[in-house]
Amino acid sequence: MIMNKKIALIGSGNAFFKDEGIGLYAGKFLKENFDFEPEIEIVDGGTLGFKLMPLLQEFDEVIIVNTASDDTKKTGEISVKTTDEFLDGDLVKKTANEVEIAEMLQICSMSEKMAETTVISIVPEDIISVEVALSEALASHWQNYINVILQTLKNMGIIAKEKEKRCSLENILHIFANPSIEFNRGF
Repeated sequence: MIMNKKIALIGSGNAFFKDEGIGLYAGKFLKENFDFEPEIEIVDGGTLGFKLMPLLQEFDEVIIVNTASDDTKKTGEISVKTTDEFLDGDLVKKTANEVEIAEMLQICSMSEKMAETTVISIVPEDIISVEVALSEALASHWQNYINVILQTLKNMGIIAKEKEKRCSLENILHIFANPSIEFNRGF
């Protein structure tokens, strides 16, 4: 039973390198548009990498949403992996954030206490352009990415309830492109 478990969803990535920000956008989108029962903590992990290690020891279960650059897969392809599956696979690490997440999971897996961790990754198209946006190719997979995250939460026994007031992907991108909007609101 998950009633007493502490659960976190960490959006990871760099909002300034186009598709690499999708994990952050997904975290913010979920926070703005859904309430969760039991409650989960949604964390803007940004490019914190190793600084996320305490979260993997503080929480019982953690979901990390991010990119997985892999030229052998199609843009928008989504994978859902446990820490072991993630570390046992062929890790293609093209961004500093992808490298740090992989190395952080590797180090934490050797520690005495580590959250049961699931990594939900999507293959990006453009992680080079300096722009707060999603490529058209990745944007076309946005709703599927959100649905996979929601289904993963549901499989964990977490129910997502849509809020009455909705915030679109476009609004989320606008918030990330204009940090002063968030300054008074908090993540």
